[in-house]
Amino acid sequence: MKVIHLISGGDSGGAKTHVLSLLQNLNKTITAQLICFRDGPFAQEARAMGIPTEIMAGNQIFRIRRQLAAYIQDGGYQLIHCHGSRANMIGAMLRKPTGLPVVSTIHSDYRIDYMGRPLSRLTFGTINALALRRLDYRIGVSDAMVELLISRGFAPDRFYAIYNGIDFTPPPDQGDRLEYLRKLGADVDEDSVVVGIAARLNPVKDMPTLIRGFAAAYAECSRLRLIIAGDGEERGKLESLARELGVDRQVTFAGWISGGMDRFYSALDINTLTSLSETFSYALTEGARFRLATVSTAVGGIPNLIDTDVNGYLFSPGDWKTLGRHLANLGNNDSLRQEMGERLYQKASSQFSIQKTVDTQLHIYSEILRRHARPKRSRDGVVICGAYGRGNAGDDAILEAILQEMRSIDPDMPITVLSKNPRETRLTYRVRSVSRMNFPGWLSAMKHAKLYLNGGGSLIQDVTSRRSLWFYLINIRAAKRAGCTVQMYGCGIGPVTRGNHRALSAKVLNRYVDAITLREPDSRDELKSMGVTEPEILLTADPALTLHPAGDDEVDSVLLRAGIPPRGRYIGFALRQWPGFAEKAPLFGQAARYAYETYGLTPVFVAVEKAPDSAANLMATQGMDGIPRYFLDNAGSAGAIIGALARMEALVSMRLHALIFAAGQGIPLAGVVYDPKVSSFLRYIGQDLFTDLDALTAENLRAMVDQTAARAAHPETQAAAVARLQEIEHGNVSTAKRLLGM
Repeated sequence: MKVIHLISGGDSGGAKTHVLSLLQNLNKTITAQLICFRDGPFAQEARAMGIPTEIMAGNQIFRIRRQLAAYIQDGGYQLIHCHGSRANMIGAMLRKPTGLPVVSTIHSDYRIDYMGRPLSRLTFGTINALALRRLDYRIGVSDAMVELLISRGFAPDRFYAIYNGIDFTPPPDQGDRLEYLRKLGADVDEDSVVVGIAARLNPVKDMPTLIRGFAAAYAECSRLRLIIAGDGEERGKLESLARELGVDRQVTFAGWISGGMDRFYSALDINTLTSLSETFSYALTEGARFRLATVSTAVGGIPNLIDTDVNGYLFSPGDWKTLGRHLANLGNNDSLRQEMGERLYQKASSQFSIQKTVDTQLHIYSEILRRHARPKRSRDGVVICGAYGRGNAGDDAILEAILQEMRSIDPDMPITVLSKNPRETRLTYRVRSVSRMNFPGWLSAMKHAKLYLNGGGSLIQDVTSRRSLWFYLINIRAAKRAGCTVQMYGCGIGPVTRGNHRALSAKVLNRYVDAITLREPDSRDELKSMGVTEPEILLTADPALTLHPAGDDEVDSVLLRAGIPPRGRYIGFALRQWPGFAEKAPLFGQAARYAYETYGLTPVFVAVEKAPDSAANLMATQGMDGIPRYFLDNAGSAGAIIGALARMEALVSMRLHALIFAAGQGIPLAGVVYDPKVSSFLRYIGQDLFTDLDALTAENLRAMVDQTAARAAHPETQAAAVARLQEIEHGNVSTAKRLLGM
């Protein structure tokens, strides 16, 4: 593989480190040629590192374009990789004459790159923004940077994320710590706990928050000292602030550190970052290499490194009080500092090494070349329609599972999702998305797609809304008439209660649907009773059964944010508002008390759909004084919810997808049935422990708690049933693949 990299040659900071370390290591595997548009320290350092480097200087842009186009064609390069505004502009101009894919790595937010320089922002900033939109692909130096740009209207399916990695080879001994710190001007002794930061002293780094937070922490822990490595236009103001707060003797402004940063980080106890905006800071991974406890603002990709309360602490930009509390806590607890630093090292060294970065970059190159070579087709890809973008974790889990399965068929296929919140869907899943209310938008997508998926859940029903039923039937009809093949994917059917709705549903499904894959047998019976016979009908399973739990660190962090100790003994409750629930709500609180007093299980009330479920949970817990309980109102991703439910010893649930998530983890289940889909699923996995909401009593709910507690020691029967369902769920995918002609 031969890749040509374009860069201005005047870069510094994180962008410089990223490009040089990446190219040095890429050249061990592929040819990565560097072209600089000026000579100077950057190019000289690149040559010293063994990176093949050429200079194409000058202000004649069109001459440089012709020169580069010839150089690329003569050299047999396959891909153009740009870094920075000048390179992006020239890269955009090279797309047509070379016919090669052009990708740019976006190292920072182009809207604030020229902060304080309005003329540069107006000229270079505008040119860069326009050029970025003309390139084929973009790489953000963190998922947060990718999300920022998608939110500005960039195509969501043309993005990749990469993280700055460093060499975690153990550093050599750095010498006497106190001697070094005192040379920097710090007033330290053997008992000092040294807080440090390495950053430019400019407004984006928000050093006033650091100094205010440090001053608050120093009032609680007099062992603390602060070393600021860096310089910039705000230094005078920051020195004045330290004097004003009475910590000028405890704060050292060390200026720029010469001779490398290893000596600096080795002398610290706590690493900090207070930036208002970042992509992904090298300063934190460099500190992690030295096992430093870390406190940082939750910006950019930093939350991907730091799981708060697990391997470090995060706080909101500008929140100096929270920063101060974390610094004081670490300053007063030596073992906590060591534990946090060790955990951060373990994660950073496994996930954010330079080799990980190089492997990711090579994978991105391979995928771009594969996508570039993909034949252009008049009809291509899939349109997916379902109850998405509504804040319901169960419905969004279905979408996540379907997307994974479509990408297993063809990782490059175009996918468009109809969503109530298309912006959120684009950000979360990196797919094209149009509003459910945008009729021209989804009709256009259907005219270009090959397959339409009516995706998961019980969409063909009229219990919650007749308008919803009409919407999905209209969509199915429109998709077929637009030329798509149509599959109803791993779905439930019914109940459809009105006679006219049953007749209409049968007419539409018989005429416009090619195949229906069903998640349980009751739905097959419902289709038969409605007279649906024309489509191919297969019994499979719910796509969400294929999802996996998030990693332990992420789950720990989710639980800790909710105030839940990660390693306790818990029973979960997943409730929902429904007619008749208010009357039965106290029974769930009584059952939670019973589980705690009888089995030592602390109740955790989990919200699958945040607002209504949280209200239901609060209703159930009224009168539970004296009994500890927790609320998990916003676990985040489906993987995080699955991981959290896996920590339960039993689950009492009205919510179908809470049952599905927990079943996949072998958790004993007790279902409270408000809709036949709940009992249908439980019967399908051979689970008999459920009762109707209308029939719920304190006695039968306690009995179900007793039985789940007894079954906790024998999860193998349920696990075997779920494994069988996960295997037959593949029928959803194989049907879609066949309809796509693959």
